[in-house]
Amino acid sequence: QVRLAESGGGLVQAGGSLRLSCATSGLTSGNYIMAWFRFRQAPGKEREFVAAIGWGSGRTDYADSVKGRFTISRDDAKDTVYLQMSSLKPEDTALYYCVVRSGTYSYPHPRSTGAYNYWGQGTQVTVSS
Repeated sequence: QVRLAESGGGLVQAGGSLRLSCATSGLTSGNYIMAWFRFRQAPGKEREFVAAIGWGSGRTDYADSVKGRFTISRDDAKDTVYLQMSSLKPEDTALYYCVVRSGTYSYPHPRSTGAYNYWGQGTQVTVSS
């Protein structure tokens, strides 16, 4: 059974940094994509793509809103994916989810929620102004 456990969220001032971690277990092959989505709790908002990395390829994708500020990476030995977030803005405040797409690999990495079949519980990031 695939399990994802996020950590590292918290409260930070605008301009600050945080690193989110997602420890995985139960992934039996390297042919998958790991990504971060976020849900900004505001009327009309939906879960949105943040970044993705191909576990085998190492290729990365970023949403335009975070490009240049966020970095996704992985540690094969620890089966962990990270999201380093810098120059944080109040609009980055959200519940951040670690997700996995197993099976067919594709690039560019998909950005729709329906393309990912495993989701973590989420970790809250709050950026104060």
